[in-house]
Amino acid sequence: MNQMTTLRWSFEQDCFRYREAGLSAIHVWRDKLHDFGEAKGAILLEELGLEVSALSWAGGFTGSDGRNFKDAVADAKHAVDLAQELHAGCLIVYSGARGGHISKHAQRLFSGALEKLIPYAEAHGVTLAIKPIRHKYGSDWTLVRRMTDALQLIDIIDSQRFKLVLDLYEFGDQAEVLDNLHLLVPYLALVQVGDRGCEPLEEPNRCLLGDGHLSLNATISKLIQLGYDGPFDIELMGRDVQQLEYDHLLAHSMGYLQAMNSAT
Repeated sequence: MNQMTTLRWSFEQDCFRYREAGLSAIHVWRDKLHDFGEAKGAILLEELGLEVSALSWAGGFTGSDGRNFKDAVADAKHAVDLAQELHAGCLIVYSGARGGHISKHAQRLFSGALEKLIPYAEAHGVTLAIKPIRHKYGSDWTLVRRMTDALQLIDIIDSQRFKLVLDLYEFGDQAEVLDNLHLLVPYLALVQVGDRGCEPLEEPNRCLLGDGHLSLNATISKLIQLGYDGPFDIELMGRDVQQLEYDHLLAHSMGYLQAMNSAT
């Protein structure tokens, strides 16, 4: 379960309530962990037996969030250290928005950051994962908007510690992606599961699993058949779910996945 699903809960609440709901792994957000305390958080996760499927996030190398390049890289290296301590499955990396840069310069900044981070991640045994975001709001986060761009970058970097996040909310109805899952599977560090009733505008609007129009069952089954054995990360946010109790979101998500598992 992604901690963005239960945004108003504290890190400690997330850990205990996820465990009570029967979840075995947590996608940790650094802000929540920082508020609780990184060392304390690592101990709590170990005591509860919660694996860390992913850590979010490092990036902003283009300066779009107000940090300069040097500070963004230093923060990303700290995130790598933290991911290693938590035994995280991957660390999500965003380039940052293009901002006032021309596209080529923004891309050079991102490439320069990766040149510094990849060897550091490799030395620490941490996998970095980029997440393409195709919808409009993605421009605030990353230069990588298309799956083909992500694969091209992964091919150029050519490291076992540089992989890909597939967000089904973003790409779960894109034929060019669904028809080529066999090409994606070897590069996947994480699959995010979210359903969508309509195209989002300014921000994500993820609905309860099964309530949207995405063929999640078929896509997840196909990924497993193709050999994907990594985590499935549930991320729910937006107006369609914001009024629902978090306990209901957890129970519904678990029930959906259990029913799907039984059916397959």
